[in-house]
Amino acid sequence: MPTVEELLGNEAEYLLSHECQTFSKDDLHVPGPDFVDRVYKSTDRSPVVLRNLQSLFNHGRLGGTGYLSILPVDQGIEHSAGASFAPNPSYFDPENIIKLALESNCNAVASTIGVLGSVSRDYAHKIPMIAKINHNELLSYPNTHDQIMFGSVKQAYNLGAVAVGATIYFGSKESNRQIQEVAQAFQYAHELGLGTILWAYLRNPVFKTAYGDYHLSSDLTGQAIHLSASLQADIVKQKLPTLNGGYHAFGFGKTHDKVYSELTSDHPIDLTRYQVANSYMGRAGLINSGGGSSERDLNEAVKTAVINKRAGGMGLIMGRKAFHRPMKEGYEIIQAVQDVYADESITIA
Repeated sequence: MPTVEELLGNEAEYLLSHECQTFSKDDLHVPGPDFVDRVYKSTDRSPVVLRNLQSLFNHGRLGGTGYLSILPVDQGIEHSAGASFAPNPSYFDPENIIKLALESNCNAVASTIGVLGSVSRDYAHKIPMIAKINHNELLSYPNTHDQIMFGSVKQAYNLGAVAVGATIYFGSKESNRQIQEVAQAFQYAHELGLGTILWAYLRNPVFKTAYGDYHLSSDLTGQAIHLSASLQADIVKQKLPTLNGGYHAFGFGKTHDKVYSELTSDHPIDLTRYQVANSYMGRAGLINSGGGSSERDLNEAVKTAVINKRAGGMGLIMGRKAFHRPMKEGYEIIQAVQDVYADESITIA
């Protein structure tokens, strides 16, 4: 397996030597072995929630580090089963999804109520499960883009999940309803003792322009993360930012000039540090998504992990880069990402 430096190529020094001059790392609530005791225990979460969160942090190769490596496979609904599993048809069988997460020594597997429920008696005691309760249904014509409830918190509880997951399309015309639905679901999940993970995506066709895709803008994704923490998400999943200035590009909402002059820069670690700052300075752990599959999956996954870790993030949730490949190759990509978080020489910038 190539080293991290080799996989980063000519960006190695740029990413591994950067020192953040925006938000000091000393002001962050950074991941660590004591994160549940140091951060979550101060909240209004019940002892049962703390126990389930601790089980998530204790499992797998990164167990006890405070970092998370999660395999998410809800694409059978989000992208159609054919689009998701045709590259590797064995994953039409949900058991193989769980086996990949186990073989890769992940902290947890995140999937649909249907996938997890179909094998929960065999595996809920072997690996923490995160049950996704809402999805974007893409069979109607013409396609609509809306997150609707496919399952309930009680179903997630009954199948043995340690946490529920949900998505909100912030910026969409349906977001007000989604916010209310997820707020109620997360409240109930915490009452039952489950952790909560929010996929905090932006979704508005206006955000994608000839000048850049502002769905990946640090200021807009940062605000989505801040709203997620306000909804009491214990962990927030967000895409890695690649640009900034969404508020200025569209002339809406409210922001401050210091966001762009002092609190961010054009460096990817600084753009991601602004996301961490919006997660209550790391109190709601930020995990970035691995993105779609390509020929450079291994290099891109390691680069994303380095940026997330050095920014103060909590880990990576990576699906398509792994399950679109034969299990051995998917395993190797997940292991390479875990290597980044296990490497104590890769520090917070």
